[in-house]
Amino acid sequence: MLTFFFYFFSYGKDKYIINSDYISNSVVMADQFRSEGKIYVVVVILFLILLFLIIYLFYIDRKINFLKKKIINNINKKKNNFK
Repeated sequence: MLTFFFYFFSYGKDKYIINSDYISNSVVMADQFRSEGKIYVVVVILFLILLFLIIYLFYIDRKINFLKKKIINNINKKKNNFK
C-alpha cells in the first residue's frame, strides 16, 4: 500500500520546466471562459463564497462574545454570592 502511495505521487515527476513554458503569453482556460462569458459566473460564485464566509465569521464572533459575557456574568454572580 505504501509503495502504491509513493508511486502514485511520483508519477510524472520526470518532466522538467523549459523556457517555452515561460514564453506563453495567453492562458487558454481564462481566454475560453472570457469568450463564453463563463468567467463572470466564476467571479460571482467566488464573491458569494467570500461574502458567506465573512458573514459567517461575524455571526460566530457575535455568538462567542455573547457566551463570553454570559460566562463573565456567571463568574461575577458566583463571586458576589460568596461575599
